[in-house]
Amino acid sequence: MVPFFEPVAVMQAIDRHQVSATMLVPTMIQMLLDHPQLADHDLSSLSHLIYGGSPISLGVLERATARLPNVSFTQSYGMTELSPAATLLGREDHAARRKLTSGGRAAPHTEVRICDPDGNPVAHGTVGEIIVRGPNVMRGYWNKPEETAAAVRDGWMHTGDAGYLDDEGYLYVVDRIKDMIVTGGENVYSAEVENALSLHPAVAACAVIALPDERWGERVHAVVVLAPDQSVTTDELQQHVKSMIAGFKTPRSIDFLDELPLSGAGKILKRELRARYARQLAGS
Repeated sequence: MVPFFEPVAVMQAIDRHQVSATMLVPTMIQMLLDHPQLADHDLSSLSHLIYGGSPISLGVLERATARLPNVSFTQSYGMTELSPAATLLGREDHAARRKLTSGGRAAPHTEVRICDPDGNPVAHGTVGEIIVRGPNVMRGYWNKPEETAAAVRDGWMHTGDAGYLDDEGYLYVVDRIKDMIVTGGENVYSAEVENALSLHPAVAACAVIALPDERWGERVHAVVVLAPDQSVTTDELQQHVKSMIAGFKTPRSIDFLDELPLSGAGKILKRELRARYARQLAGS
């Protein structure tokens, strides 16, 4: 067992014990790929990597498949309340490079739907709340009947995640509903902007959040960690994003940090980023 994630400790464990399969969250994969000691360890025993816990950017996934060419990948989307998997994007989909930005299709034991705020199913391609039904759905939150009633309705777990299903049943997770950015009356989902940013070679990791804006209500703000020995300007990143997605989705402001705040499980803590900027704005 590796008691907590640390890139060198994980690489040493794989090398020493000839580990063939492991599970990591996307930020862990990114830190592993960018570590200067990656080439110093023998990871050839690794044949299967499962990832999940948060959406993975296309840039990180493409780097992972390029640097670990003998590893097959499986993505799992879910949450603790779902014990924990709801959908799977299997090895075959990764090998064919199909649907790489999706979370896969419903696992054999689950049903997945997209619903509107009233709980009604919406058409394929329409963004709504992801809800899941199956024997894996939790019985409830301990001693929290009101929270349980709000989350589990008629057997369906309301995840709080926004997403859509395509015509083949592949799920695309676009944001936490509470994290959606509304700028100038337009909805912007952070995952789409993060995907575009991640495809720039200078970007190692990024997070997109909303900041208050007097003109637009909210503005798209990006926080970027640069790849080793790379440099890029705000304008260059903005032009890169504009070449890939609609102009109103382009970050109006970008900050560069040495690292992003992470939870113990390796997830990016956007609430800490928002709190940091709220303190800055309050002090200005």
